[in-house]
Amino acid sequence: MIKIDENLVSRLINSQFPELCKLEIKPVEKSGNDNRTFHLGNRMSVRLPSDVAYVPQVEKEQKWLPFLAKHLSTPITEPLFKGEPSKDYPYPWSINKWLDGETLSIDKIDDLNQFAYDLGKFLVDLQSIDATGGPLAGKHNFYRGGHIVVYDDECREAINNNVDTFNKHLLEEIWELALTSEWDGEPVWVHGDVAPGNILIKNGRLYAVIDFGILGVGDPSCDAAMAWTFFDDSSRKIFKDTLNFNDGTWNRARGWALWKALITYSYNKQSSKTIADESFNIIKVIINDYQIER
Repeated sequence: MIKIDENLVSRLINSQFPELCKLEIKPVEKSGNDNRTFHLGNRMSVRLPSDVAYVPQVEKEQKWLPFLAKHLSTPITEPLFKGEPSKDYPYPWSINKWLDGETLSIDKIDDLNQFAYDLGKFLVDLQSIDATGGPLAGKHNFYRGGHIVVYDDECREAINNNVDTFNKHLLEEIWELALTSEWDGEPVWVHGDVAPGNILIKNGRLYAVIDFGILGVGDPSCDAAMAWTFFDDSSRKIFKDTLNFNDGTWNRARGWALWKALITYSYNKQSSKTIADESFNIIKVIINDYQIER
């Protein structure tokens, strides 16, 4: 395990970007799992993969984020420099433009319905950008944008492990419905991890979207899981209407949300009550919404 801390970042900056060596380095409040992120002065951030599995994200972000940023009105992560592997750290790494804003939480939003529209519009804009040559869904992005069947065994195991807590037949019905359709359009851009930790708020509104490590092209359904993990009934409808998904794509989106909530609940129910309770509540939202729709 590589120790990624301010001392390491300082050594990397000093050796590869000495013109930046006088800038203060400090950890960000919420750094994430796949990468470790640090402030570099007031206008930049340093982002380092925490494991070899996340190394492909560096080249992908360096190549594609400047292209996507030119076509989006909402700010996104933009790389400024690329760091190279060294004796201190064996992977490539990035220096990015720092984006102000606060990490999304419900108390920071002035109007949830407006936020649902704004986030949906961002995703529509992202999907409208030419995806020719983009990275097809695969191992590099944990198959976001690919067919959800890749997680079939994992989801069914989680369902079977929680038959005393949830209605097995109802969960299987929701999951199997997600498997019955597939994206029949041209591949479109997907962020891959549209979640509160990757969304920034300023003045009560959507400000920026960050962390494109599992960016890819394919089926956009994976980007709509927040319909059940964050929104209420009213804002969920606005989000859905803005995305303009057909029934099959919406069913697959619900499948993505169910899979993630189930495996998170199963993993944490014995060790972290807070996380397990959050996942439990998401599963209940998914079930209730499905029962209303069918």
